[in-house]
Amino acid sequence: QRKLMLMVVGGMCNSQIADALGVAPSTIDRQIYRLGRHCLLYHLEMMKRRPRLQEVILDSFVSFEHSQYHPFHFHLAVAPKSTFLPYFTDSEVRRSGRMTEAQKCKREQLEKLRGCPNPKAVRKDVHELLEFICRDLEQVTLHTDDHREYPLAIRPLKCRIRHIVTSSKERRDYLNRLFEMNLWDLLFRHGDAAHKRETIAYVKRRGSAALRLAIFLVWKNYLRPKRKRKVKPTPAMLVGLCQRALTVGEV
Repeated sequence: QRKLMLMVVGGMCNSQIADALGVAPSTIDRQIYRLGRHCLLYHLEMMKRRPRLQEVILDSFVSFEHSQYHPFHFHLAVAPKSTFLPYFTDSEVRRSGRMTEAQKCKREQLEKLRGCPNPKAVRKDVHELLEFICRDLEQVTLHTDDHREYPLAIRPLKCRIRHIVTSSKERRDYLNRLFEMNLWDLLFRHGDAAHKRETIAYVKRRGSAALRLAIFLVWKNYLRPKRKRKVKPTPAMLVGLCQRALTVGEV
């Protein structure tokens, strides 16, 4: 399991892991599902002592399942000081952006056959994420980009939200308010073969992508230091959930 977890977060796809370990790809698929479900349960157990995060950064990570006609968003929230990620949700969305006429026709055919994603899915799932984070809190400072659905997701919350918007066109360096989220997205895209640009290792089902994200979340929160060279404590240590960095065996 230690080798499997490190390979999953190290940018290897399932077939590469199978070749490296000398087993069938179906064995790796099954073991990743088991490991992903275990990581979800482990994180939920740890979150019974949920840290009270007074400031978070919210963003949506864009990917697709099966083909680019089936995009989805992972909605992530990160505490800027500790880089701890408490929770995530996902939304199926409609393909958008620049398309040829043939691509538009194919999208219409697929939507007639399989239905169109809920146009309010992003708003609903971002609200669920924020509701979990803001539970039992009076006020939270929330940093986001200028996505138009975020204010609508914030509006029904009982907690007072100090919403600070940073344009997505601003330079994404360490001076950017969204820097820690941008770095988290960068690490996740680097560490998961399915989300690399122009990859052939894309996920076939959104559920398997969520399980891989759960594995990455546990590794990043509980095992890996916040900064490999400079800040040795893990994010879980910085929010008071752990006294030391955990090992794969302990997880």
